[in-house]
Amino acid sequence: MQGIFVLLLLFGLTLADPNSKGLIFNLDNGELCLQTAQCKSKCCHRDSGVSLARCAPRAAEYQKCSPLHLTGVYYFCQCESGLTCDVDRTIVGTVTNTDFGFCKDPNDVAI
Repeated sequence: MQGIFVLLLLFGLTLADPNSKGLIFNLDNGELCLQTAQCKSKCCHRDSGVSLARCAPRAAEYQKCSPLHLTGVYYFCQCESGLTCDVDRTIVGTVTNTDFGFCKDPNDVAI
């Protein structure tokens, strides 16, 4: 009986309105987070290794950005949709989450 209740609860959470505010997911900018998947903006950001992470807006064109990282917490947010993070990735930077670049439009032609 408990298993059915848990399944119904999980099913109900998956059908929840994606625009509604949540306690764990669909968090607004400024709210505490542990993982990018929790944020509406899809960016869980922290200023330093000892600071608390909060949901933040994604980086706009020409702003500093971080490429996709496994931990899901960024020192600089990923780029807005349609932009790419132009970064020179290194093994050490990938492990320590210190590879940073700048958002750019992939359709811009360099002169």
